[in-house]
Amino acid sequence: MKKQYFGTDGIRGEVGQFPIVPEFITRLGYAAGIVLSSQAKPGERCKILIGKDTRVSGYLLEAALEAGFAAAGVDVMLCGPMPTPGVAYLTKALRLSAGVVISASHNPYQDNGIKFFSAEGGKLSDEFELAIEAELAKPMGCVSSKELGKAFRIDDATGRYIEFCKSTFPGELNLKGMKLVVDCAHGAAYHIAPHVFHELGAEVISIGVNPDGRNINDGFGATAPAAIIAKVKETKADLGIALDGDADRLQMVDASGRLFNGDELLYVLAKDRIDRGQAIGGVVGTLMTNLAVENAIKGLGIGFERANVGDRYVLELLKQKGWIIGGEGSGHLLCLDQHSTGDGTIAALQVLAAMSQTKKSLAQLLDSVKLFPQVLLNIKFKPGYDWKSDQTLKSQVSQVESDLKGTGRVLIRASGTEPVLRVMVEAQDGTLAMSAAQSIADLVPKL
Repeated sequence: MKKQYFGTDGIRGEVGQFPIVPEFITRLGYAAGIVLSSQAKPGERCKILIGKDTRVSGYLLEAALEAGFAAAGVDVMLCGPMPTPGVAYLTKALRLSAGVVISASHNPYQDNGIKFFSAEGGKLSDEFELAIEAELAKPMGCVSSKELGKAFRIDDATGRYIEFCKSTFPGELNLKGMKLVVDCAHGAAYHIAPHVFHELGAEVISIGVNPDGRNINDGFGATAPAAIIAKVKETKADLGIALDGDADRLQMVDASGRLFNGDELLYVLAKDRIDRGQAIGGVVGTLMTNLAVENAIKGLGIGFERANVGDRYVLELLKQKGWIIGGEGSGHLLCLDQHSTGDGTIAALQVLAAMSQTKKSLAQLLDSVKLFPQVLLNIKFKPGYDWKSDQTLKSQVSQVESDLKGTGRVLIRASGTEPVLRVMVEAQDGTLAMSAAQSIADLVPKL
């Protein structure tokens, strides 16, 4: 069955436009509560954690969800602003039935969304989401007054999560002597990430830590790295750590202002574990992972597999393979030996641990990895165009792949939301990549 509401990362959209409206979100809470209650042990009362980022709409959606869960007879635990991975951790640590995050991640403040975590701190299965959608198709009800759910606030949620993050950093190491700029994108980690690094000994300069409900991801954070690059240079810091609005993405900056993306950090994480003698089997990237990183990881003597774009698919493939390290260039990095989901703060700590143990800078750790230039063209095509069956297009792609002779690759995929074909060519020679991508794009019937 095809899902009507759930996408690859929950339900997301513009606030005030269906489905991100109070009525639907209340029904969603009720439907999810009914499904969870149906799967509970006899006599067991379901408890669900709700966390959110700093968007002004979080208040509205939190209240709507709480009402829906209460109507289904489910108790709600509220933790306020909390990174997405923090909700995943607390859900598991507190032995709750599920966790809910109200966030649109790296999107502007006008958007918001809902995503669920299982009792184990992982993403909900497709089957569970389909069960919720089936319940949404039914009229909303309400349990009797004596069975209504209650709401409780977790006062020590922030402290619990800070301690958890710190516990993933080797006990024999510390960050004394390091000056770090930490950019929280005016998002969910604004009151958490700076404390984590400071309590491990670093001198911390915080930016993007003054949320007003409308400035999340606006000119700060992992999706707008110019701010942290400038601050690192201005303060002569050793490193910059940039998170996104819900703190599950990471980008890093060194003292020279060089930006390191998720692909490069993925290699650092893998090599560190190999150097420490840890058997990790292999690494999972995505269809967009830079070919140079794939080659470098294979050069470590381990496997490399590509998942579809999205941390959900990276996680699924990691579990299938029994591996622990995966991620994508946008900065979603998974270290399943530390956490059940991608966590920007914890990933940064793993990189810092690798630097501390080797006494090397990030640039030195990546000295052997030279990213291939990637050219990405977005071409709007005419409605009805079947690009998969276009033999002329197929022929040109085959010709480009032949010309690259193993020194590059071609990836074509359609947007899931608009009539746009995304053409990506990656090659050691940037000029060749551009001309090759354009030769493919020129064959697409334009809108």
